Amino acid sequence: MGHRVVGVRERVDAETVIDSDAAADISTADTMRARADESRFKLWAVLGANRLLITGLLGILVFVTLTIVGATSFAAFQSALESGDTMETIVSTLIGAIITGTTLVVTISQLVISQENGPLGEQRERMSNAMDFREYTQELIGRPSPADPSAFLRAIIDASEQRTKELREAVADSDNDQLGAEVDEFTDSITGNSEEVRDELEGASFGSFDVLFAALNYNHTWKVFQTERIAHEHGADLTAEDEAILQDLKTTLSMSGPAREHIKTLYFEWTLIDLSQLIIYLSVPSLLVAISMLAFVGADTFTGTTLALPTLLWVLVGAITVTLLPFLLLLSYIARVATIAKRTLAMEPLILRDSQR
Repeated sequence: MGHRVVGVRERVDAETVIDSDAAADISTADTMRARADESRFKLWAVLGANRLLITGLLGILVFVTLTIVGATSFAAFQSALESGDTMETIVSTLIGAIITGTTLVVTISQLVISQENGPLGEQRERMSNAMDFREYTQELIGRPSPADPSAFLRAIIDASEQRTKELREAVADSDNDQLGAEVDEFTDSITGNSEEVRDELEGASFGSFDVLFAALNYNHTWKVFQTERIAHEHGADLTAEDEAILQDLKTTLSMSGPAREHIKTLYFEWTLIDLSQLIIYLSVPSLLVAISMLAFVGADTFTGTTLALPTLLWVLVGAITVTLLPFLLLLSYIARVATIAKRTLAMEPLILRDSQR
């Protein structure tokens, strides 16, 4: 029995240490890059950069790589062209990949669009839920909910910052110095994060990644956890008015979660439709190039050298790069969508990344 009591006491002491560590780190990293602990270039490549630019850079990388490899082994490859159906195999495989990839992307887009369709009752319920959310947000921010997504997020962030300042004023006269210090640090953290996100949202329009990127930089989950921790650890030193302000702050911060998720969902649908259109546009010239290579190009079609390399090598590498562009475009878009999805798995205060612990 005594061992069980000691074990329970050790667990309680360990939990106290964990809570103390959490309390000491009130102003944790807010921006996504700081939380992810990854290089600026990687985040730029998978998230921030224009997808067409990334597709172009990947195309250049493929072209340069194939050119270098081809320049070192072109003699053996040319011999294979002359003695077999190597060209037909390569081009036929690329044509199959283009048709399969295009069909897959179009199918995904049809699934996305089908979610927007439904009977009248479902559409009415959908509209009712959306309006309930806007009305609830209106009560929190004290004015009509903006129609623009970036302005809508700014309104919630502004309301959270205002309530944090009200909490700091409310506990300013508290006899608990630790409570006052923690609320001061908490307020500074929210204020700094809010200013940064507001700057990112300024001039951002939906359809681009800027609005969602700014929302990802607002670390609302950690802030919600801090309101819960402060209420738990300092409940005895909080007046009824303080508790009401703290609860309003928690509610307002919590609204950032569904607002971000709604904007993320709309962005995913918007992006997948854009991707489908671009894939269709690229697949036509890619198919034309591939079919032309299959029908008209052989080992003796292009002779001589260009820029010290066989002309046939330039033609083959260029044709392969063009036919790969739809796949490279799909790769660049999926990299962004998958990264966003992974970083927003938890809407509630749960820490999934080791770098944030």
